[in-house]
Amino acid sequence: MNDVFAQLVGQPEAVATLRAASRAAAAVLRGEAVGAGAMTHAWLFTGPPGSGRSVAARAFAAALQCTEVRKGPFLSDSVVEGSPLNDEAGPGCGVCTGCHTALAGTHPDVRFVVPDGLSIPVAQMRDLVLRSATTPANGRWQVLLIEDADRLTEAAGNALLKAVEEPPDRTIFLLCAPSDHPDDISVTIRSRCRVVPLRQPGAEAVSTLLVERDGVDPATAAWVAAAAQGHVGRARRLAGDREARDRRAAVLAVPRQLTGVGACFDAAAALIEAAEAEAAASVAATDAAERAALETALGAGGTGKGSAGAARGIAGQLKDLEKRQKSRATRAQRDALDRALLDLAGFYRDVLNARWGGAVAPVHADTAPLAEAAAQRWTAESTLRRLEAVLTCRTAIDANVKPRIAVEAMMLELWQG
Repeated sequence: MNDVFAQLVGQPEAVATLRAASRAAAAVLRGEAVGAGAMTHAWLFTGPPGSGRSVAARAFAAALQCTEVRKGPFLSDSVVEGSPLNDEAGPGCGVCTGCHTALAGTHPDVRFVVPDGLSIPVAQMRDLVLRSATTPANGRWQVLLIEDADRLTEAAGNALLKAVEEPPDRTIFLLCAPSDHPDDISVTIRSRCRVVPLRQPGAEAVSTLLVERDGVDPATAAWVAAAAQGHVGRARRLAGDREARDRRAAVLAVPRQLTGVGACFDAAAALIEAAEAEAAASVAATDAAERAALETALGAGGTGKGSAGAARGIAGQLKDLEKRQKSRATRAQRDALDRALLDLAGFYRDVLNARWGGAVAPVHADTAPLAEAAAQRWTAESTLRRLEAVLTCRTAIDANVKPRIAVEAMMLELWQG
């Protein structure tokens, strides 16, 4: 049976919670009484990168908009997932118009906030909150889904808080953040949300998904699932994109390239340039399409009366667009660099594992011989210092230290051990 929650890998507890809540929401629409706390107007999905925060939120949004809800009494949270009663009753069929359009991002009552740049501005949040308070077009729910709520500016967070404190009857807020720590989401917003914690899915679960859903051969699926460290999206890219595998191989070659100070700076420059190139390629098509659409909408190229005034208006609009696109490119560069740093951290973790004779499988099976050789040369303490240097670099970049400075400092520490 098709199911909107089928893409949520390795999260049985979260799936059970969301199934129960979607059944409660359907019961509310039918005018039935539901238990206290079964359904609420604000949800916070937390978990590490790759755990499926946005996947869970989108699946829940689809279940809320499902038009093929089975008739029958509301089932409580105590129903065990997988039982016949549970399978018969859950909304979220995955094939109806409500599910399909919600998952595709075209449902009129599901509004997505996916930040292009480093933060979500207050103007965007005010506009979306205002629109989400309108009456649902299909008579079900208005859903506002914020994929990176940790990027809300203080003012944007305050605008959202006011809406969450006084929500319209048919509006549901779905927020995604790395954790419920105050550094990621304000305490006042978090206190008004029901938290759904997600965990990093295991490599086995990711591998199974790639084989069954994407047709990846089992050996490749097992390798990329381990290399992606439980990140489903990254595993899919590695399985299907040769350039992504080449970039990963270049990153994992860094430790043996650090032979001196000059080599450290060269490696840092290469890593930054690779991240910039990857980011530029990922946003190029979107940037071009946005520019063309804006120029067409504003009548670019016109020669009739008033074309000079239109041209001046176009220049200002294009400047604003270029500013937004620059911010998006910066975020894409940092995301690409962070993926590279995670690969490096995985290598040093493999060295530690080999040094101490751990029983766990290596993250990077294809570089296991190199990790074992490094374990013979490096002490456990120096390897741990190298791993800490990578993690410190990630923290510094997240705190807006210039990436080149942070990466150069990391490379020197990796060389010195």
